[in-house]
Amino acid sequence: MQPLAQMAEAVLRTADGREKTALSRGFAAQWQAARTAGETPEVGFANPPIHPARPDAPELLSPRDVPRRKPGSPQGRIALLHAVAHIELNAVDLHWDIIARFSHVPMPMGFYDDWVKAADEESKHFNLMCDCLEALGSHYGALPAHAGMWRAAEDTADDLMGRLAVVPMVLEARGLDVTPGMIELFRKAKVDDAVVALEIIYGEEVAHVAYGSKWFHFLCGRENLDPKEAFHGLVQKYFHGPLKPPFNEEKRAEAGLPPDFYWPLAVAD
Repeated sequence: MQPLAQMAEAVLRTADGREKTALSRGFAAQWQAARTAGETPEVGFANPPIHPARPDAPELLSPRDVPRRKPGSPQGRIALLHAVAHIELNAVDLHWDIIARFSHVPMPMGFYDDWVKAADEESKHFNLMCDCLEALGSHYGALPAHAGMWRAAEDTADDLMGRLAVVPMVLEARGLDVTPGMIELFRKAKVDDAVVALEIIYGEEVAHVAYGSKWFHFLCGRENLDPKEAFHGLVQKYFHGPLKPPFNEEKRAEAGLPPDFYWPLAVAD
């Protein structure tokens, strides 16, 4: 088995979404089998690209240029599923990138276990969304997508605590806020496979936010920092704009995010 960081880099350098997620899931299975057998596989080091490989489609546009469609229409539902697929593909890369880019930072093996599991689940989520799109006569790449999804990774490329604060603890936590509304939209439209897929995503994303909170608190403890103060400072440094309520306080609490972490950031200066 090759070192984990090299596996991570290989995923990042694979362009096609289905190929990327197949590679991701295969590597995750290798890692998890070794860990279940009581082994301590090599993490190693990698040279990840600053931007992961991407397929020719979808066309990536500035957020303001992505067409808006009414979510209650069939076209709007396809656009929503396409947007979620795009988010999930970026999440696959984000979770492998945190392994590859920060492999020089000494971390417990549990850190790698968590992010491999998260990357595996995000790969499953992308494929679920692609299946839903194809069932509706569309596919990933059929519509333009948000070009800014990787900005958080670029901004935090040299700051592991910043990456944990912004990606799982802000961006993925936002998913906990908005997913219940999406589930209800597809339930009303009787698009049952999308309801099932989004419920799986919703259930598993709580753990991804929790991994971020756990390892953020770990690093704060190691550096003798106040976690709340450190979180506020890093989000203000790396996240562009205030956090937007309403917040899913129950699921955020389940993931280890208390209200005094995010509410003070919800109002612009």
